Formats: sequence, C-alpha cells, structure tokens
Amino acid sequence: MNKRDYYEVLGVSKTATEDEIKKAYRSLAKKYHPDVSTEANAEAKFKEVQEAYEVLSDTQKRAQYDQFGHQAPGQGGFGGAGFENFDFGDIFSAFFGGGQRQSQGGGTRPRKGSDIQRKMTITFEESIFGKKEKMKVPVYDECPSCSGTGARSSSDIRTCTRCRGTGSVTMEQQTIFGRTQTRATCPTCGGTGKEITVKCSTCSGEGVVKTTKEVEVRVPEGIETGQQIRLEGFGNKGQNGGPNGDLYIVFDVQKSDLFERIGDDIVVNVPITFSQAALGDEIEVPTIYGKVMLKIPAGTQSDVKFRLREKGAPNVRTKVKGDCHVIVTVVTPSKLTNDQKKLFEELARLDKDPAQKSGWDRFKDSFAKTKK
Repeated sequence: MNKRDYYEVLGVSKTATEDEIKKAYRSLAKKYHPDVSTEANAEAKFKEVQEAYEVLSDTQKRAQYDQFGHQAPGQGGFGGAGFENFDFGDIFSAFFGGGQRQSQGGGTRPRKGSDIQRKMTITFEESIFGKKEKMKVPVYDECPSCSGTGARSSSDIRTCTRCRGTGSVTMEQQTIFGRTQTRATCPTCGGTGKEITVKCSTCSGEGVVKTTKEVEVRVPEGIETGQQIRLEGFGNKGQNGGPNGDLYIVFDVQKSDLFERIGDDIVVNVPITFSQAALGDEIEVPTIYGKVMLKIPAGTQSDVKFRLREKGAPNVRTKVKGDCHVIVTVVTPSKLTNDQKKLFEELARLDKDPAQKSGWDRFKDSFAKTKK
C-alpha cells in the first residue's frame, strides 16, 4: 500500500516549524486515539500520525525524507521503528495533562507570584521630560498574622496524611499500552506535603491578604502612549518561597492643545499674516522647551514647514531628540482698517493689469511705503 506524504498526514506545509509540527501532531493524536475516538480505522490513523511525527520531528530524519521520500538510503525506508523511539510524554500530555507527569514533590517548588498591570495617565509635557510619581497599587501580599503559612499557629500544621509529605501521589491510567502509573500533585495538600488543621482567621488559610502598597514610579523621558515599564518584585506574593511577581505600568499620554508628536518629532502650527508671508519676518514660535525666534523668508506660502533641530521628543531608549517642525499658516484677516482696505484694493487693481508688476510685488512696495 502506498504511504501518504507525511506532511499531508499532519496537515502542515513543508516549511512548517517544529512547534507547528508538534501542535498538529498533538491535535491529531488526541483525535484518533483508540481509547477516545469513535471514527472508523482510528487505530490505523493513529499509527499513521505517530509515524509521520516520528520522522518530521527529528531533524536528520526529516532532511532525509525531504530528499528521498519514504525510501531513505540504507535504511529500508521509514516506518519500521513502530513505537520503539516514540516519546510517550507527548501523548500523555495531550490526553491527561502536564500535571499527571510531575515529579515527586514538584508542587513544593518555589513559584513566582503573578504579575500586575496598571495604567498611568500623564500630560504631554510629563511624557517629554519625565517625572517621579507615587501611586497606590492593590496587591496580594504575605499575611501578617500567619507569616504566609495559612495556619493559626505552627502547631496547626501537620504532615499530609495522603501523600505523607511527598507532595505527590501515584495515579493509574488505562491506555492502549496497558495500565500505566504516573505521579501527580497531591489533591489534598496541593503539593505542599502539609495539611492545615486550623486555618488562619485573617487569610482563611490562603497565606496572603489583599493590601495596598505605595510605589514610586519614575516616568522615563520620551515615553509614549501604550509603552510600559516593569517594576520588578512589586507584583503579587510568590508561593513556597518564590519571588514576587512584577508590576507593569502602561502609560496613556494626554493630547496637547499646541503640540502633536509624530515618532520622535513634534509638530506645531503657527499663524502668520499676509504681510509677514509676503515681506518676510522674524517671529517667535513655541517649542516644548520654550520660545525661539524663527526667520520667515519673503514670499513664504501657507503650510510651509520649517525644521528646528533637536527640539523634538527624546527617544525613550536612546535619549536622542527628534526635531520640531513648525508649519506656518497664512491667516486671512477678518476685519480691515481703512488703510489696509485701500492697500488691498490697490493690490486687486494691479493684479488685473498684466503690464504692471505682479500683485504681490506691488503689495510689498505699497506695504513698504507705509512703514517709512
């Protein structure tokens, strides 16, 4: 009988990663396991999946298969190994869960506490210059009454009667390979090897209580919305002597009425008058670091952009500052004085006369005369 392509059997591409192959195998092995599957020919399909995984999960065998197919040189082809080199741990994990294969006393190992995430809202200016701020964080910390034991007193703690202090018990599973014994975390003591006869009244035997801690947060210069920092050890209490979890601060930067940040650059819009645009001028513009003087060349058009180097935001990692981009907008006056009205009427008349100078040139000349 012709064998199916191993990649086809597992339903993966020929460029699949090791993790993708393992994930596909576990899914199919669970689907076709004879003890749980109701499909026809489940056992044959199960063996086919095993054979494909045995080859594709081995780097050397997979390379040979990719080159020669089912007939590897000098080996009489693949598929003869059966179950001899099969990792039973994978199939046990798929059906019975990782906890079934824990080593003796595994539940007593130190475990890190869970992490905490909190949001901090800051102003635009604070995101540029950074700051220090204290914030209150609710956490689960060691119970002060029982020092984390969960018992009323030390005399209320005894060796677990079920596992006899080992933290694990022997469990049996019926599989296609026969009756198999595995070690699992003791359900009575949760793997600690100890039982509490009288629980602590403060924490109800949990060993931790919910409390509030005050934490000083240093806001980095240049932080942006969505970025976060980690404060090691400020999370929830660890178990069995394990370290505390971490505190993650996620920042939300408020929008500025004046500035807009794009990457590490800052953009600011500045209005100028017709006369400033036509004749040129030196104007005062705001930056996040204070006001600076900017030269406007004669004949500047609306929406022209000027760059002020290193007047932008500092990069949160490199601390190198971006630039400030000043966009000028020529503003049309809503009200005119009599003198201004006469000047614009003269400009309009000159614009209609092709023999005369351009309207803007005439306007510049007229405006220059009024300044003398």
